[in-house]
Amino acid sequence: MKKLLFLLLPVFMFAQSFMLSNIPLPKTYIQNLDPYECDQLCLQDFLDNDMIFSFLAHAKEKLQDEKQNETRVMLVSILNLGSFRTGKTFKVAILLPYKKIGKYASSTTNATFAYLITKSHPFMLKSYKIESEESLDIQKALEQIQADGFEYIIAPLTMQGAENIAEIDPQINIYFPTINKNDMNTSSPFLSFGAIDYMAQSKALLKESVSPLVIFSDKSSVGKKLSTYQYKQFFTEDEVDLNDTDQSLYIDVTEDENLEEEIEKKAIQYYISKRTTNIESHLKENEKIVNGSFFINTPIIKTGMIMSQLTLYDVNATNVLSTQINYDPLLLSMTQYNDRKNMIVANSITEHNNVLIETNSLLGNNIVYDWINYSTTVGIDYFYSLSTNEQRAYSIRVEDNQMQYTTELLKPKASKFVKYSQ
Repeated sequence: MKKLLFLLLPVFMFAQSFMLSNIPLPKTYIQNLDPYECDQLCLQDFLDNDMIFSFLAHAKEKLQDEKQNETRVMLVSILNLGSFRTGKTFKVAILLPYKKIGKYASSTTNATFAYLITKSHPFMLKSYKIESEESLDIQKALEQIQADGFEYIIAPLTMQGAENIAEIDPQINIYFPTINKNDMNTSSPFLSFGAIDYMAQSKALLKESVSPLVIFSDKSSVGKKLSTYQYKQFFTEDEVDLNDTDQSLYIDVTEDENLEEEIEKKAIQYYISKRTTNIESHLKENEKIVNGSFFINTPIIKTGMIMSQLTLYDVNATNVLSTQINYDPLLLSMTQYNDRKNMIVANSITEHNNVLIETNSLLGNNIVYDWINYSTTVGIDYFYSLSTNEQRAYSIRVEDNQMQYTTELLKPKASKFVKYSQ
């Protein structure tokens, strides 16, 4: 198995971008000429002796042994083995505003393709690039997709594009790996959402916070929204609704006679621009933030800068909190362990499928840490199950057309993330 992967690795490493051809790839069929049954020990013996075709000849269906079945699925994908299964072709389109989403135009396509090649069902995958997320461009692309006979669409769009699609109200199944339904106002049964819930992650992290809460955010719309939510949620046990215009930006807890304990709580918000590299003015000899909890809503590079300066200026942080934004292996290499030893990171990439992880890896894709690629994989798995009635690879619950991810809290140790325990 290792030899086979080693020989095929250069093919994937040096592969270039391509357009999918209408000519189907050739299939390999393996005929079983062995008149005897082969049990689990027999199958393992074939694998141990690198007799992969003998193994595959007997392993036609899903195997009870999990590791053997993972090997079977991986080999079927790599060798492009055909099956004698016939049925309707699973047709899925990818709607790509390539100028808006950058690298995710290719990575979400790869994630979708990586999933489909692990299946024996016939499929057709086609990308539709759009110049912008304006309604006219989207409408034209959707009409072409439906005219081409596609039934499912993966759409890694920004909020602007998703809102325009909701207004168009197309009668075709569309999955947004980049959008959470809580951020949308739609009841369409055709629109499904797969983005993680930053608010749920923030609420879980705030349970570990102490006063004063010091929030560092960038000036992006996401950063500002998270900062506002965290500030308001810090002072209440109730769920904060950012869409409720009757709620003020800052909650005055002194108005509630039942929250005597909460009156002592303090929270401070700081917004950091892209060019800022020194936050001495916020940290040095600032008694208001000593021994506080620090909530960081910035990309990994900026986060590393902030954490190093927390140590430099002897802030003595009780802990440092962050959402999925900083669940990244770069955090382990970019920061000193002493800077991150009290850090807690929320993560919603909690289900792992080894076959899909390895298949994506061969295509240069990451579904272990990159939540958009992960969400794309979860979405295509959901659509594939709807179309073929096969069991889903992921058991993530779907409620009101939104993927309901669980949230776990992790600590970045010396070389890996481990589960957080109080």
